[in-house]
Amino acid sequence: MLFEKYDVVVVGAGHAGNEAAAAAANLGSKTLLITMDMAKMGQMSCNPAMGGVAKGQIVREIDALGGLSGIVTDVSAIQFRMLNRSKGPAMWSPRTQNDRARFTEAWRMQLEKIPNLDFLQEMVAEILVEGEKVVGVKTSIGLEIKSQTVILTNGTFLNGLIHIGDKQMGGGRSGERASKGITEQLISLEFEAGRMKTGTPPRVDGRSLDYSKMEEQPGDENPGKFSFTDTQPLTHQRSCHITYTNPTVHEVLESGFDRSPMFNGRIQAQGPRYCPSIEDKINRFAERERHQIFVEPEGWDTVEVYVNGFSTSLPEEVQHQAIRHIPGFENAKLFRPGYAIEYDYFPPTQLSLSLETKVIENLFFAGQINGTTGYEEAACQGLMAGINAHLKVQEQEPLILRRSEAYIGVLIDDLINKGTEEPYRMFTSRAEFRLLLRQDNADLRLTEKGHQLGLIDNSRLEKVFDKRNAIKEVMTEIKQRKAAPQEINEGLDEISTATIKEKVSIHQLLKRPEITVKTLVKLDSTLQKYFQPIDEEVKEQVEILTKYESYLEKERQHAERVESLEDYRIPGDFDYNTVKALSTEAREKLGKIRPQTIGQASRISGVSPADVSVIMIYLGK
Repeated sequence: MLFEKYDVVVVGAGHAGNEAAAAAANLGSKTLLITMDMAKMGQMSCNPAMGGVAKGQIVREIDALGGLSGIVTDVSAIQFRMLNRSKGPAMWSPRTQNDRARFTEAWRMQLEKIPNLDFLQEMVAEILVEGEKVVGVKTSIGLEIKSQTVILTNGTFLNGLIHIGDKQMGGGRSGERASKGITEQLISLEFEAGRMKTGTPPRVDGRSLDYSKMEEQPGDENPGKFSFTDTQPLTHQRSCHITYTNPTVHEVLESGFDRSPMFNGRIQAQGPRYCPSIEDKINRFAERERHQIFVEPEGWDTVEVYVNGFSTSLPEEVQHQAIRHIPGFENAKLFRPGYAIEYDYFPPTQLSLSLETKVIENLFFAGQINGTTGYEEAACQGLMAGINAHLKVQEQEPLILRRSEAYIGVLIDDLINKGTEEPYRMFTSRAEFRLLLRQDNADLRLTEKGHQLGLIDNSRLEKVFDKRNAIKEVMTEIKQRKAAPQEINEGLDEISTATIKEKVSIHQLLKRPEITVKTLVKLDSTLQKYFQPIDEEVKEQVEILTKYESYLEKERQHAERVESLEDYRIPGDFDYNTVKALSTEAREKLGKIRPQTIGQASRISGVSPADVSVIMIYLGK
């Protein structure tokens, strides 16, 4: 027999596939990762960056659960920035610029360290099904590989079609063939499929750019990192730059609209609302005279530059002519043009919260096949699919993260209950408990879960316990320690905040918006001695917990009320058609999605609070 039987087979080695394979194998499942090109495992198909608003929180959560994206990101980073520092901590979001080649290399090195993980360079043409259960996969050259579970993470490769102006070519990425056969088979098995579209900008030769005409965007003065492990923060960084389009650029782009596949009907699929192409932007926002362009280096040593904000599928000559009217790009040389790509996806309402499909048992979907966009969204789905495929093999209950526990829980809950007809992207506004789900406390929220699974070792768990205890001790101390007027009033007056008339606890002072831990140590030498040896992460936690104490408590109470509904289970064979008091839409939606709990039912579009009450009464709740 050419191949032994596997516990888990993962199809596709992008961000979702890599996390899925790593999780399943690290948990002890015999795992096979199949990819069409082993040289491009973890390839950054679009921009060479990780994190950003809400996405950075997801990477931190992946790391806290024992995933690898944070580690790979840190070792390949060329710049680190914490976004939204001027806003509240719920909005702070880490983001890195990365070396594209080193990112892929780092992923492969991490995966090759895992003893239970095998690799195969081939294309999967179909899944093997017996009855209503997947039993393996079949490759394009006819190899049949048996497996207890299969995870599909096909990205943009399912019947991928690339558009550049009037030209069309099959492909999952520039220079790579599309994957054929799987969509057609899944449709024959009664899956519902759809088409989506995404795009990418041209890459240019950095030596041909004039950076003196652009605004420099350096990294943070004291750069952080993503992983809670011992990866090292950057000691030096590469700057990005910002420039802008102008009316001349827009005029040139508009001259090619008649050959744009977006406007002439060649592209039918829905593109990402929050990352539109440049032609879409100037068409939808015609009143704007300029759009921001981020000029991002592709790595430490390469001269290739990613033109973020200039995604386009216009003809190459139009792209080239237009880009040369952008300040700093007057002599720009294109390495490769931008393009749009259409691909198949499967509406995620066909999945359970474990990411297992409802139609075929033991078959899991993760990543863009579920209608998401973004490396981070794909990676977290891959992690969860890998964990749950392993748990299914072990006949254990799946890991389901609640909306109040993680952004990952919000993302999966949104996909399964609401579905998506356009590429889904995570935002902080999607999370109703975002003050609890900050990037800085992901380790405190999720490391214990990772340890219970077996993805986090004892030493790492002990570090989290030590951090939690240190935070508790400092919080207790600052509530007891008091500052006297004669010791601190002069300093308070200097920073234009109200002086005190009697002794006040450090905790009360720290609640003031204009006072931070750094401020306090400058005001009082004894406080300086106290805070000096305390870890920076602990100080940050203490400051956040103090300033937002009342808001955090309200959010916790709200989360507890909502979570009580998650404890009410709905039987899997519950017949909604027998409940005549439900609205017609509710019966239809509930019967299709088949929520597992009352809480999940309450979040389905079209299911009203009255419908939820009817179900609870019917179930005797």
